[in-house]
Amino acid sequence: MKKTTLIVIGAAAALLAVYCVSTYNSLAKAEQEVAGAWSNVEAQYQRRSDLIPNLVNTVKGYAAHESQTLEGVVEARAKATSITVDGANMSAEQMAAYVDAQSSITSALGRLIAVAENYPDLKANQNFLELQAQLEGTENRIAVERQRYNDIVKGFNQRVVTFPANIVASLFGFGKKEFFAAEPQAQSAPVVQF
Repeated sequence: MKKTTLIVIGAAAALLAVYCVSTYNSLAKAEQEVAGAWSNVEAQYQRRSDLIPNLVNTVKGYAAHESQTLEGVVEARAKATSITVDGANMSAEQMAAYVDAQSSITSALGRLIAVAENYPDLKANQNFLELQAQLEGTENRIAVERQRYNDIVKGFNQRVVTFPANIVASLFGFGKKEFFAAEPQAQSAPVVQF
C-alpha cells in the first residue's frame, strides 16, 4: 500500500512539474511576443521620425518664413526620439510619456501639413507629395502595429490572470502588460473652424 501511495504522489508531482514548466515556457514565449509587438510599434514610429527631416527640408525651401512651425516639428521629433520604452518591462508612466511624445509629433506634423496647404507650388512638388504619402502610409502602419500590440497584450494578460496559470505567473514574476491607450483628448471630437 505504501508503494502505491508513493507512486501516486510521485506521478502527481511529475504532472505538476510538467504543468509548471509548460506554463512557464508558454508565458515566457508570450512575454517575448509582447516585446516583439512593441518593437514593431517603435519601428513604425522610428520610420515616421526618419521621414520628418526630409519633409521639413522640402517645406523649408518653400516656406522659409514658417520657421516656428518647422522648429516645432524638429523639437517634437527630438523629444519623441529621446524616449525609449522597454517592451518587456514597461510601466503605465513610461507608456504615457511615450504616447505624449508621439502625440506631439502628430500635432506638429498636422500644423506642417496645414502650412503646406498655403503653398501651391509646394503641394505640387513631387518630393513633398511622395513624403506626404509615405507619412500617411506610416501613420496607417502605426495604427495597425498598435492594434496588433494590444491584441498580443490582451492574450498575455488573460493568461497571466486566469487560473491556474496565474499561480505560475506570480511565482515567476510574470505581470500584466500595459495596453497602448488612446490619448485623453481623443475622447472628444475636434473642433473644426473655417
